[in-house]
Amino acid sequence: MSVVIRLKRMGTNKKPNYRVVAADSRCPRDGKFLEELGHYDPLTVPHKIDINKDSFLKWVRNGARLSDTVRTLVQPLGLLKEYHEEKMNIAKERKAKASAK
Repeated sequence: MSVVIRLKRMGTNKKPNYRVVAADSRCPRDGKFLEELGHYDPLTVPHKIDINKDSFLKWVRNGARLSDTVRTLVQPLGLLKEYHEEKMNIAKERKAKASAK
């Protein structure tokens, strides 16, 4: 099963709001999802983005892919940068451990 972090549309006509969800890639956009990770409201100025950092990073660490829209929304929050720094620290630790042997 391939997991994708994407938006699920909620709200009424001309008044959308979205949930950021982790879903099976085979499920429809507004269908079944595995976990709700946050909310996105495009109608406020500035746009309101609220994402649960721990849940988001858990899914990314486990190999979930990001939709293009979610990637664009998350970049200003610095969550992907944090994930990549964490990944680099783990690689440095492994390298140091291997060279110590």
